[in-house]
Amino acid sequence: MSGHSKWANIKRQKGAADAKRGQLFTKLAREIIVAVREGGVSLDSNFRLRLAVQKARDSNMPSDNIERAIKRGSGEAGGAALAEVTFEGYGPSGIAVLVEVLTDNRNRTVQDVRRLFTRHGGNLGESGCVSWLFESRGVVTVESNAADAEGIALRAIDAGAEDVKTENGLVEIYTQPQELEKVRKVIEEKEHVVSAELELAPKTTVVLDENKAVQALNFLDELEALDDVQRVFSNMDFSDTTLERLRSQS
Repeated sequence: MSGHSKWANIKRQKGAADAKRGQLFTKLAREIIVAVREGGVSLDSNFRLRLAVQKARDSNMPSDNIERAIKRGSGEAGGAALAEVTFEGYGPSGIAVLVEVLTDNRNRTVQDVRRLFTRHGGNLGESGCVSWLFESRGVVTVESNAADAEGIALRAIDAGAEDVKTENGLVEIYTQPQELEKVRKVIEEKEHVVSAELELAPKTTVVLDENKAVQALNFLDELEALDDVQRVFSNMDFSDTTLERLRSQS
């Protein structure tokens, strides 16, 4: 797992506060709205919408909220137009960072994102400056214990997964984007799937020591907390020893 993925899993295990969950639901609704506007309301034919709705369900978003978001996307319930923008740049210690946003005010969002990059000693770059360091992959996250992790890995590989990594009660299964749904369906027949989504995985990583990892994670957390930011990806990583120290401090 990459460093930011490790940290995201720690936060997931600890559970989300009500305020954070409310913000999460807003971001999930925005993703559904844009997916509907892009590909229509049919779950059968709209792959992006299927992923967005499934992610919302995985996050325990109420069905009524999901339906309202679909209606807003279809134009039934109105709502402001949302633009998709991806920002690229370098954060603390030179880590590469991609920031995906959905916004109704691009100028405001640019200012907010640039402010955080600058505050943390990084810089916002031009389009394409770091995106070449990442590739799209499906990631299925499964709860497990050590005893059944190997069985999960074997079933995942038989179903078409490319790689499997296990850490702290979670198994992460990596697939080609087009294999994500198939692998998820096979795994969830016997296991609890925590999440399944398309992510931008770094081709290479930058390993940070404890102090630098804390600085970088604080920066990434602040980016994720911005209302317009949907997802953040980086190529940071840190050792298992650093991970344990970070876990004890969280």
